[in-house]
Amino acid sequence: MRPLILTQNITLDGSVEMLDDWFDPMAADDEMGEVTARDSADCDTILLGRRTFEDFRGFWPEQDDDTTGISAELDALRKVVVSRTLGDPGWVNSTVISTDPVAAVRELKAADGGEISLTGSIELSHLLLGVGLVDEIRLWTFPVTQGRGRRLVPEGHRQRFTLREHLAFPSSVTYTRWTLGGTP
Repeated sequence: MRPLILTQNITLDGSVEMLDDWFDPMAADDEMGEVTARDSADCDTILLGRRTFEDFRGFWPEQDDDTTGISAELDALRKVVVSRTLGDPGWVNSTVISTDPVAAVRELKAADGGEISLTGSIELSHLLLGVGLVDEIRLWTFPVTQGRGRRLVPEGHRQRFTLREHLAFPSSVTYTRWTLGGTP
């Protein structure tokens, strides 16, 4: 079974919805870039909701001088978009899931391949967390508060995780990697 990895950028007050200007995808330092590259090495599929997909499609292919390597990586990855309204995705290696997303993700996880990465896509993240399809959470915590915005998990969701890795960077951004389960 392929693992589904939820990677989110998050504020100190728990918001994953970027309503203010607290995250710049091009601003990672070398150490952060190394962690991102390491985490990306086993991933061959990125799963996105329509809004996040459209944000990515409108930004990354336009980066002519991308020193992060993310543009080229995203072009090469298989991109699976969950949307009932998107027709032609208009980006290389992209397909649209317009049927039941839970059944489609179960099928995707059961297929051969590497890790599946889910990022942004808050509604989809909430849905897949709620039905137990997320295997690991990787959080990039930014040293800001926003005071508003949707959270990492939906209201009322309870689940235990075990910390597997914790890193701190000179920018005061931290990275944590969590797997399901654990004791209180």
